[in-house]
Amino acid sequence: MPSKVEKVPCFWCCSVRVGLYAASVGMLNLRCLAIVFDLDETLIVANTMRSFESRIEMLSRRMDIEDDPVRVAGMSAEIKRYIEDRELLKEFIDTDTVTDNGRIVGTQKEEVQPMPGVQERLVRPVIRLPERNAILTRINPEIRDTSVFVKLRPAWEDLRSYLTAKGRKRFEVYVCTMAERDYALEIWRLLDPEANLISLNNLSDRVVCVKAGSKKSLQHVFRDGGCHPKMAMVIDDRLQVWDEKDQHRVHVVPAYAPYYAPQAEMANAVPVLCVARNVACNVRGGFFREFDENLLKKVFELLHENELLDLPYAPDVGDYLVCEDPNFPQSNKDPAPIPEGMSGAEVEKRLNGRAYQADQKQTSSSIRPSDDARVPIRGTVGSSNVQPNGGSMAIVPSLFVTVLQEIGRLCNSKVEFRSTVSTSKITQFSVEVLFSNEKIGNGIGKTRDEAQVQAAEKALQNLQNLSH
Repeated sequence: MPSKVEKVPCFWCCSVRVGLYAASVGMLNLRCLAIVFDLDETLIVANTMRSFESRIEMLSRRMDIEDDPVRVAGMSAEIKRYIEDRELLKEFIDTDTVTDNGRIVGTQKEEVQPMPGVQERLVRPVIRLPERNAILTRINPEIRDTSVFVKLRPAWEDLRSYLTAKGRKRFEVYVCTMAERDYALEIWRLLDPEANLISLNNLSDRVVCVKAGSKKSLQHVFRDGGCHPKMAMVIDDRLQVWDEKDQHRVHVVPAYAPYYAPQAEMANAVPVLCVARNVACNVRGGFFREFDENLLKKVFELLHENELLDLPYAPDVGDYLVCEDPNFPQSNKDPAPIPEGMSGAEVEKRLNGRAYQADQKQTSSSIRPSDDARVPIRGTVGSSNVQPNGGSMAIVPSLFVTVLQEIGRLCNSKVEFRSTVSTSKITQFSVEVLFSNEKIGNGIGKTRDEAQVQAAEKALQNLQNLSH
């Protein structure tokens, strides 16, 4: 780095995971971010014969005890839609054909391109019904009971076209689902048949299956250092399944409910996935505007003598994730009373297909330290001024705590925060910072977090004075 004092080469050192720097620079140069898709009830709804029968039976029981004639009529229509698709699936299982509006449609044999390390050739019988936005497939071609009826969410083609328009990559695409792996890979193949969004070489790493009941996290999705979480947005119908630190990067869409509310998708002027496309476009524009007009300029003004807190604010996808339509629902205010299709553990129970011989990726979320918390490890900390910066704060206050903990890690010293509550009329929290059991700072605040941040800031200033 340039220095205003030293006449010899000077450097800052940053600690990051292997591969993360190269991947981030490559994406920044291409003006590319990452987008992570959920599958079930976000992009598709899928059912087997068993799940169809289960839902028909459940609705029939509810009709028997329902007194409201309007609700009874709604349930009756929903059951009729389930029965219609169930009969198509049964015909597919029995004859490898379906009768659609009096027209007999046969299967197409679709070869599944093997992933690296998988030698076995796999050919699946598939029937595509574009007028119904539906596809019938068989997870294990040798076991007819693994046949699945898949309804694609309207406007998926519009979103997919945006991601690959004119051959220019706007987003690196990933999938994170709680579904069984063979099922997830086949569903994604149906959504991306030409492998334009995820190449076959990357498929194994980019389709991430999380155990049902575990939290999804971007840290786990990018466990191989393919992207920094701050450069990724998520499309999912559920927010709470994501780790809390990633939730501000999730664009929540209403759960896809083609049987309960088939007209809901088109009720808005802009279809759900077209809204998601527009949100992704706005996020990308905002992120790189901040990067080009603010971050780059300030980074090149930094000198070796600058302090850690002089670093400009790094843009985060979550800062720009604002829905363009204020009338668009960000949560499911009127969700279907029962799940529309299979998800998570239910898929595993109902599909007894063969497993890929490739390394299974269905694991719980990683517990490694978050990339969000990683900071440069150079030098000392000076001024704590926090300045507005393009609508965002120049530094997150909790960084003081993070920096202090990083210093302790590098020095093999224990950093401990001890807090007490005052007994005065005005409730205040007091926090002491111990560094290798020696008190180096304290703070007082109306909340424990406020006191902790103040204590960490003073501790860093004291450490700076000691180093001088």
